[in-house]
Amino acid sequence: MQEKKHIASLDGLRGMAAAAVVFSHLDLIFPSLAPFMITGVGGRAVAIFFALSGFLMAYLYGDRPISRKAVADFLVSRFSRIYPVYLVAVLVVAVLSSIPGFDFINPIHGSKEILRHILLFGSTGVLWSVPPEIQFYLLFPLIWLFFSNTRRYQAIGVLLAGFLAVDALDGFSGPGILLVSKLAFFLLGATVGRLQPLLNDRLDGITTGILALTLPFFILISNHLFPNADNAWGLAPAFAAALAVLLVAQEHRISAAVFAAAPMRFLGKISFSLYLFHEPVMFLMRNVLSSALPLAIVVPAALAAALLIAWISYECIETPARRALVSRWHERGSKALANPQPIPAAERRQV
Repeated sequence: MQEKKHIASLDGLRGMAAAAVVFSHLDLIFPSLAPFMITGVGGRAVAIFFALSGFLMAYLYGDRPISRKAVADFLVSRFSRIYPVYLVAVLVVAVLSSIPGFDFINPIHGSKEILRHILLFGSTGVLWSVPPEIQFYLLFPLIWLFFSNTRRYQAIGVLLAGFLAVDALDGFSGPGILLVSKLAFFLLGATVGRLQPLLNDRLDGITTGILALTLPFFILISNHLFPNADNAWGLAPAFAAALAVLLVAQEHRISAAVFAAAPMRFLGKISFSLYLFHEPVMFLMRNVLSSALPLAIVVPAALAAALLIAWISYECIETPARRALVSRWHERGSKALANPQPIPAAERRQV
């Protein structure tokens, strides 16, 4: 099977979303910046993350043969990509929270709370978004099975659509750490991800480029523009997020000039570590520097430190942990299978 094209612009879209989350938390670290903030940016950025995750899973796996081994490889690959660095982030927050008088923002106190987060039932700070992501990975093999033969497994498609409809009528209720409350973003993202190979670059007009460039930024400020919307996590924003991902994935020259640019792609590469560690890093920088330097210097220094630590985390935690766990998994599999299949290069780069 021909290997999937790496979509560079999606790296930049992920980087933009990560930068938006960091921006949205500036007033949490530096309260004096609150008057200059735009409401809802962080939540909308996470919504784009969720739609992008659904898109990539369907794009990379949707037309690949499915088997027990393929599913096992998929789950190990995704777990090794997410959990090790997430676990380090949980421990870092727990340590900072345990320092007397430190008053760390979004703390994790006590062994019970630490265990909840380790078991992916915690919701402190940015860590709340990891449990629904993992839950979607567990659901995706069912979606994958449907994609593998839509006629034979049409009951799965009908069941998923019906559940989504009921979930929408209920207002996507439930704790944010449960997949049902964010299901629309993942499913609609997966739907357009499956459509992507079928488009064959047909969406190549200038309108596509302009929308691909502007829609993601419009989504980020949509909560501010429409503060009275009934459900910030409903079907409408899910549709918008999925459409934005699909349009950016077309890599029109107008949008690619921004999203496929090297700085944006770098942000995309380190985005998960930046997402996980920017709060503790910026909090520490504020505590160390704010008494000696003006805010105009402390804020850029804190942002630079967050980027540096995210890059170090990517190089020293994310990448080595993923490679070690996946390599060990394939070594075990090679004892039973003569020709274990490696992870495609496009997947290694894209997700």
